[in-house]
Amino acid sequence: MPRRCLTWLARSLLLVAGATAFMGARPSHGEPPPIFFEDTSAAAGIGFVHDDGGSGNRFIPETVTAGLATLDHDLDGRIDLYFPNGSDLPGTEPRRRPRAMLVRNRGGWRFEDVTAAAGLDHDSYGVGVTVGDLDNDGFPDLCTSNYGPKRMWQNMGDGTFLDVTATAGTADGDKLGAGLALLDADGDGDLDLYAANYVRFSPEGHVSPRIRGVPLYHGPRDYEAWPDTFFRNEGDGRFSDQSESSGIAGRAGPGMGVVCLDEDGDGDTDIFVLNDVAANFLFRNDGTGRFEEVGLETGLAYDMIGQPNGSMGVDCGDVDNDGWLDLWMTSYQGERPVLYHNLAGHGFEDVSARTGAGAGSVPWVKWGCGIVDFDNDGRRDLFIACGHINDLVEQFDDATAYRNHNVLLRNVGERFMEMSAAAGLHAIPRHSARGAAFDDLDDDGDIDGVILNAREAPTLLRNLERERGGEHHWLQVRLVGRGSNRDGVGANVRVVTPEGVFIDEVHSGRGYQGHFGSRLHFGLGAGMAVDRVEVRWIGGGREAFDVAGIDRLVTLTEGAGRPVDRPAETETEADRR
Repeated sequence: MPRRCLTWLARSLLLVAGATAFMGARPSHGEPPPIFFEDTSAAAGIGFVHDDGGSGNRFIPETVTAGLATLDHDLDGRIDLYFPNGSDLPGTEPRRRPRAMLVRNRGGWRFEDVTAAAGLDHDSYGVGVTVGDLDNDGFPDLCTSNYGPKRMWQNMGDGTFLDVTATAGTADGDKLGAGLALLDADGDGDLDLYAANYVRFSPEGHVSPRIRGVPLYHGPRDYEAWPDTFFRNEGDGRFSDQSESSGIAGRAGPGMGVVCLDEDGDGDTDIFVLNDVAANFLFRNDGTGRFEEVGLETGLAYDMIGQPNGSMGVDCGDVDNDGWLDLWMTSYQGERPVLYHNLAGHGFEDVSARTGAGAGSVPWVKWGCGIVDFDNDGRRDLFIACGHINDLVEQFDDATAYRNHNVLLRNVGERFMEMSAAAGLHAIPRHSARGAAFDDLDDDGDIDGVILNAREAPTLLRNLERERGGEHHWLQVRLVGRGSNRDGVGANVRVVTPEGVFIDEVHSGRGYQGHFGSRLHFGLGAGMAVDRVEVRWIGGGREAFDVAGIDRLVTLTEGAGRPVDRPAETETEADRR
């Protein structure tokens, strides 16, 4: 029996008691749920259908494709969608020739396929994607990881993209890629690229394993892991491979999701990397772009019982409003997803059991994820996209399923309530989800969702918080860097209100090998005002901005605020509440 199946049987006994404590929690009878989603997939006009290129040989790349990205590629103020796709693998007959797709948001929940016009009609075997302004010209560029060379796409500012991989020097061979993240590792104002790699796979000599005569996919432990790759942006369109000198290449693991954050509050950006059924990595930055791997000593390498997880997707956010970014990680069948609480920059603690963060998801394979305040109450909720890797799993395991409903965990203070059915998710057809992304797709002040489903069309989740009479307030923040990178990636943002302080950072790369949330979204609850917004720029200073009004998007430009001399260490507990 494959290791993952044995792991499921053993770990279920340890996890189910803690996970079921909150599985039955629901809103009071007769009250409308505070979060509710409507499936708008059919009406949206998105013609994309995911294809993993499967030929019946069950190659491992089929299991990991793909994440997705949200971005405003043409700067019209509306969030567009980019879907990577697989391509035909050896033995695929007849040839299907799947393609990636860029869809433009036309407003009113209608989307237009602009892939060909944008120059993105390519046949790379897509796995991961991230978004960032690599040349600081104001337009978001695309980076994609693949089963094959990584590709870099320069946004030309006229709705088109140019493949600049050869000039950039980021192809990185024919590896099986994984999550991507952009960060300004050395504070020089340019975005560098971190590229996780999965395993050393070749189709030659491949034989699919079996259980009870049913064919399976190999797991990552059946292959040698690749070291990840770190590219430094030289500022002239070229990138140099600094994997060795930066300290990244010294460790190898089967990489999956990646997110970059200032986990210890020292003003530079660190890198958290998930590894599939192996210890996770935390690469701590010394401020110059040199890293030390400290996953074990910070409590992020393993879960609360000291075991590696089938780690998939990861997001970060301040779930308890204590002023520090926490981490949320999805995992394999039979494993609880892990919520790592940030201990004020002194490591992390797995609090999944006591907070109920694993409720409703333990039997499923879990992929995309998000830390998102869906009801604008000032507390960030948790989302999990679910789906098994094996479409035949129900033939030998009746404890799980290939297609699943996705899971919503509402933040009610010191714990989470599993309320997927009450939020409408059980009324939506089940799929085998992979990537998930979250942004305000209709500009109404609440956060919507997009799910990439394996071998099927995507699911669009319209958040009806506004339409159902939600009265909570919100603020969205878009940063424009001048001395620092143009997108403000890595900048720490504090929204100060009379009721308390909300914090976040700008990230490039998150979730399951995807990207979303370049415009930061803050739920304010019943709060009617914002005193100020403070921004700590990467490689720059700290500024305060006065904000007139709420329930709107504000753009904050570096240099336009007033300097703030108070260092982060002197913030009071009242600031952080």
